[in-house]
Amino acid sequence: MFELLRAFVKKEMIQALRDPRMKFFLFVTPMIQLAIFGMALNSDVKNVKFYAKPMINDQLFRDIKRDAIASTWFVPVEGSEKPGGEDIEKFRSGALDLQLYAPEGGLTRAYEKGEGELEAVIDGADLVRGRGINGYLNNIVNEAVGARKGKAESMDFESVAQTKPAETQKQPIYFAARTLYNPELQTSYNLVPGVICMLMCIITIMMTSMSIAKEKEIGTFETLISAPVSVKEILLGKTIPYFIIGCINLPLVFFVAVAGFDVPMRGSYIWLAVATAFFLITTVAIGTMLSIIAKNQQQAMMGSFIFLMPAILLSGIMFPIENMPWPLQVIAFFNPLKYYATLLRNIMLKGGDFYVLATRTGALIMISIVCVTTAFKKFRLHLG
Repeated sequence: MFELLRAFVKKEMIQALRDPRMKFFLFVTPMIQLAIFGMALNSDVKNVKFYAKPMINDQLFRDIKRDAIASTWFVPVEGSEKPGGEDIEKFRSGALDLQLYAPEGGLTRAYEKGEGELEAVIDGADLVRGRGINGYLNNIVNEAVGARKGKAESMDFESVAQTKPAETQKQPIYFAARTLYNPELQTSYNLVPGVICMLMCIITIMMTSMSIAKEKEIGTFETLISAPVSVKEILLGKTIPYFIIGCINLPLVFFVAVAGFDVPMRGSYIWLAVATAFFLITTVAIGTMLSIIAKNQQQAMMGSFIFLMPAILLSGIMFPIENMPWPLQVIAFFNPLKYYATLLRNIMLKGGDFYVLATRTGALIMISIVCVTTAFKKFRLHLG
């Protein structure tokens, strides 16, 4: 039995490693990906775009704004206080993450009267980012109040929290946060759109990449190219079925998202369909290029994994792109998953801002044109 098992293991190892490309995929690529993404990926919240307009005599509010900018976490932007409240259009377009309001008469005056209340409106479409903003702002407010009371009392609230019952504790400033688009802080609102994006991408790329590779492996590819059909007909015939499969999957996963996880759908289904169509065209074209390069299904599977892992990590679904080094941000600029994930969250949670929809959909259209053209040229060159 031992000899037979050794023979089987030897045979499988030789078959798996006989192609030099597979050795690179199996041993070199994981080290490169770990080295790059291990140093680059960071879940910290940075570059928070915020608007605050303190009164001239409101020194405490001015100190909070100054400390926020000095922390390098917050970036001040131009904004406006609408008569009805927050500047909702800037929040919807992503130009604003946080807006601060002081009580009437100023925060300093309210604090001296023992009625200090600072109101913050936070973009909650990205739940992890929203919670990080809330935590950072709490720390900044407490430090500003502690500095105003004097260094001897700057840690007073912390010491009180450790020695007195919770019902007797009272913060010097009541911090009221309102979270837009996800007021109940549901994790599914943030995760489900990202999961939909990954599923649509994985299904189309992996299935398409294995289609032509399978023809090569079983020996029917030569029969296919010798048939009296054009290159365009072969390529369309091999890719359109997987585009249709992706289109069928879209309403199914959306039904589960809306009915099963109560994720809202506040935007236009037409915009969603258009964006999804060009995203699927792009992913099917990428899968076609991978299948052309691969010699067998094993290589096609590895190629799909090598593409999908960086594409998902550089999409902003799990890690903020703004935290990454600029070379990776440049690569993410050409990543179709980045634009589709942004579109899904904007359409589903924010109702769809026209600028965001137009720019991200336009980027998907350009990427799809490049991918389809490249796939067609590689396929024709391969047949030649």
